[in-house]
Amino acid sequence: MSLQKVTDTEFSQLLAHHPKVVVKYYADWCGSCRLVAPKYNKMAADAGEDVLFLDVNAEENPEARRAAGVTNLPFFAVFKDGQLAEGVNTSRIELLEEIIANHLN
Repeated sequence: MSLQKVTDTEFSQLLAHHPKVVVKYYADWCGSCRLVAPKYNKMAADAGEDVLFLDVNAEENPEARRAAGVTNLPFFAVFKDGQLAEGVNTSRIELLEEIIANHLN
């Protein structure tokens, strides 16, 4: 499934309607966020239709940020059936892959 950039307005609705969601929280000033973006974008492009990948600007979307307990950036969160399954502050895409495998497969 493709990657969608979303705001607080769409975030809650998407969580409610998609059982498997992966979110990257970023900020425009975050160098590590920019470095990990191509790998995350490829992961989203290669994923099956059953997982929704989202991009959320953490500075502009406080409700979405609170939903995952974002403390540092980049931050990745996996939601299952509308609930936070796990969140992690990392720029290691391998760690994100492991979290997805643990919670969404």
